Amino acid sequence: MNSIDLFVKNWGSKHAMVPIDKNDIAELELKLNIFLPDSYKYLISSYGLVHTPNVLTKICDLGVDISEVQDFLSLEDVFSLSKLYEMTGMPKGHILFASDCKGNMFCFKLTDCASKQTDIPVCFFDHEFCTVTKVSDSFIEWLEEFNEL
Repeated sequence: MNSIDLFVKNWGSKHAMVPIDKNDIAELELKLNIFLPDSYKYLISSYGLVHTPNVLTKICDLGVDISEVQDFLSLEDVFSLSKLYEMTGMPKGHILFASDCKGNMFCFKLTDCASKQTDIPVCFFDHEFCTVTKVSDSFIEWLEEFNEL
């Protein structure tokens, strides 16, 4: 999972990150009755909740038209915010996993999480327009977009 390792090396803040226990991830999957993609589980179980404050600066400097990621959500937030955002207008059927700096979220479609997979598409929830759009065909490809900056 070289792309994931490179993403953390390039963009992860220098603050200590604590890897998330695989049993805690399995417990979340059980609570939500889903399978998170192996690529995402590798990131959080190897590195923890990655904070990427410099992505926005780089995107602005380059004038690149991609939505920046700033924080990966805690497992508690994955569970609670996915439900909360649905109640406040996000179309049903998504699992949030990361945010930008403006309240928008990155998510996986629940239907893509119905079976165990190595990687699945990433979607973006725009809270202003209450729309969800696919931004990448896979989690790894999504991270590679940032690695290419």
